[in-house]
Amino acid sequence: MLYVVATPIGNLGDITLRALKLLEHVDLIAAEDTRHSGILLKHYKIDKPFVSYHQHNEAMRTAQLIERLAAGEKVALITDAGTPGLSDPGARLIRECIKRGLPYTIIPGPSSILTALVGSGFSMEGFFFGGFLPVKSGRRERQLRAAAEREETTIFFESPHRLTKTLKACVDIMPDRQLCVARELTKKFEEFWRGTASELLTHYTAHPPKGEIVLLISGL
Repeated sequence: MLYVVATPIGNLGDITLRALKLLEHVDLIAAEDTRHSGILLKHYKIDKPFVSYHQHNEAMRTAQLIERLAAGEKVALITDAGTPGLSDPGARLIRECIKRGLPYTIIPGPSSILTALVGSGFSMEGFFFGGFLPVKSGRRERQLRAAAEREETTIFFESPHRLTKTLKACVDIMPDRQLCVARELTKKFEEFWRGTASELLTHYTAHPPKGEIVLLISGL
């Protein structure tokens, strides 16, 4: 059985009791970054065989894990934060389980997407999640122009190193739209900054952002 386990997005106390119980009883844990996830497992005194499962070894590791699952082993898949498969490795392994008829289940938990959406105060009746904004400016601006035309709230992940560039593009594309930068969710320096692109650009130019960032764009 494959267990796709959501882990904390920041605060280690946010992991569920069900997730902890499963991680204690599986035969193997596959993690995006064994060093990062090792902090979580050490905190909860969980000592299990550990392998890496990331974008650079996903194909090879999927084949290995499928063999172990087919042999009847219990495998937990975790990522650095949140739910595997959402802008993180995991989808390939799940699809292979479906293809081969191997059992799997999802253990829900913390979500930066939903946490940011609720904290933004924007409409929650419908939303669009676009993953990480493209690095190249042309593709990034096309994504932002599409967001400017949506009636629903749009949610993106963004790097702190590119946030001001993105906000500059938003000043031109949607100068009057309300935006929200949700940063370091569930951590000590968590913040929700709302305002127009120009207002946010002024703030983050004066205070260069650090950490994990979710950018939300209100709908029409």
